[in-house]
Amino acid sequence: MESLKEMRWRRLNGKAIEGDLVAAVERTLIREKEAGNKLKVCIGTDSQKRGERIEFATVIVFVREKKGGFMFLTNYNMSSKMGIKERMILEVGRSVEIAYNLCDLLDKHNVELEVHADINTDPSFQSNKALKEAMGYILGMGFVFKAKPDAYASSSCADKVVR
Repeated sequence: MESLKEMRWRRLNGKAIEGDLVAAVERTLIREKEAGNKLKVCIGTDSQKRGERIEFATVIVFVREKKGGFMFLTNYNMSSKMGIKERMILEVGRSVEIAYNLCDLLDKHNVELEVHADINTDPSFQSNKALKEAMGYILGMGFVFKAKPDAYASSSCADKVVR
């Protein structure tokens, strides 16, 4: 997978995020604060298996308190065979990587952060096989963890932009 510096981020309308992701997020936080908006940031990743490829989408969702939100997103793919559990852990790993790179900045601006996992809490679903590991990883890194049905960054936002 691409490193953070290699990833090409964009807005939902397709407009590219220019320069360094952390700097772009900081500009966004400052702009929103100056506009009087209180923000929460939620990070999530989803994937879809398409033949021999697995396509991923990672999103950074900026939620404005009582005023909607917007997101930054990136897509990437892997040509690899893997099981559902490994794929879920890769999704979580990418979300944690982005969260880790942004957490100091978000703390500096007093912005709440959540990491969302596209993993079902119902044991009858295949993705549930990765729930304990994903939850342990995210919580162990010190982040707030959300799974389905509360994980809208991964299960709704990222799900909509997986190519």
